[in-house]
Amino acid sequence: QVQLVESGGDSVQAGGSLTLSCVSSEFFYFMAWFRQAPGKQREGVAAIGLREARYAGSVEGRFTISRDNDKNTVRLQMNNLRPEDTAMYYCAASGTAIRSFTPSDYENWGQGTQVTVSP
Repeated sequence: QVQLVESGGDSVQAGGSLTLSCVSSEFFYFMAWFRQAPGKQREGVAAIGLREARYAGSVEGRFTISRDNDKNTVRLQMNNLRPEDTAMYYCAASGTAIRSFTPSDYENWGQGTQVTVSP
């Protein structure tokens, strides 16, 4: 059974930084971070293949996704955080999603880690 375990969520003030990590029990070609705020749909934040990454417009230039294939780990470095970044952040993995931002394209999900940004 595939396991994705996220960590790194916290409460920070606007302008602060956090790094989220996700460790997978096995290798996947495509991994992504999604987030979901209360009352809103889950949205893609960043996705990565073996090398190329893709970002949502709202985080471009502030967030960086990276991966360590030897450790089956994907990270999300988040800088200049804003209150609107507050959400539960989820790691997702797929063999075929090709950096998709469509949640249903991912077969494997973590439990989420909470990020709260105060003004």
